[in-house]
Amino acid sequence: MINLHDIRYVRLGTRDIEGATRYARTILGLQEVRREAGYVFLRSDSRDHSVCYFEGDPADHTVAFDVASDAHFDAAAAQLEGMRIEFRRGTRDEADMRRVGDFLTFLDPSGNRIELVLRAAQTGRRYHGERDAGIDSFSHVGLCTTDARRDEAFWTSVCNARVSDRIGDAPLLRIDDVHHKIALFPAKRAGIQHVNFQVNGIDDLMRSWYFLREQGVPIRFGPGRHPTSHAMFLYFAGPDGMVYEYSTGVRKIAPEDEATYVPRQFPFDPTGFCMWGAKPEIPEFSA
Repeated sequence: MINLHDIRYVRLGTRDIEGATRYARTILGLQEVRREAGYVFLRSDSRDHSVCYFEGDPADHTVAFDVASDAHFDAAAAQLEGMRIEFRRGTRDEADMRRVGDFLTFLDPSGNRIELVLRAAQTGRRYHGERDAGIDSFSHVGLCTTDARRDEAFWTSVCNARVSDRIGDAPLLRIDDVHHKIALFPAKRAGIQHVNFQVNGIDDLMRSWYFLREQGVPIRFGPGRHPTSHAMFLYFAGPDGMVYEYSTGVRKIAPEDEATYVPRQFPFDPTGFCMWGAKPEIPEFSA
């Protein structure tokens, strides 16, 4: 089994790297850390970076996960090889650009590009975004799935993810005690469906709601509260059709509860996504 330790970063193609970078700094609240050969790296916490924009196809997305040790990295490669899942090990230059010791890349069954990284760099410098959005950490991604049941089986049998809850056929998957680090939403395409950042509290979330409205950024969903994770949330539009989310107060599932925890089933309608009554303007959240 591929033992995912934590989510690490996303890589997003864009036709307007200056516009996307400006949005990430001044609207989203990330900190630009460096530029290399058409790549811009931005951070949100103690990770070296959590978002990388690059000049390329806006449909070209990658999400990376940490593995905890050399043994886990080698076991992941062996598992993929044994299952005849095509993968590629990164070159030294590619790993250096990502600030990781090593990585390998493959596609999940829907065609989402996944990277497994080893010894990813942290930074001892305090994160300081250009806009104080109150971001605490890069927390999770929504991924598109062309077959939710098939992909749930992949993430829970090939990888160590566990189902926390389902909204219709859409599973919310945890790889540690946080309610979910991966959410799979039915779609007719592959790609990252949304990118989530945790903020420190409801005050930060509401300040951003007012700020985003003043800046003319379309609000896609919220403010609201998920009945699944109990997190308060705000989804909004980003460059190249990407959706970003701030949330706070996400539920955790303690290790001692793992043996008895049973995933709950929620309807795939607005009540399954928000307990306050907000209605999503996000295609993948609509029946």
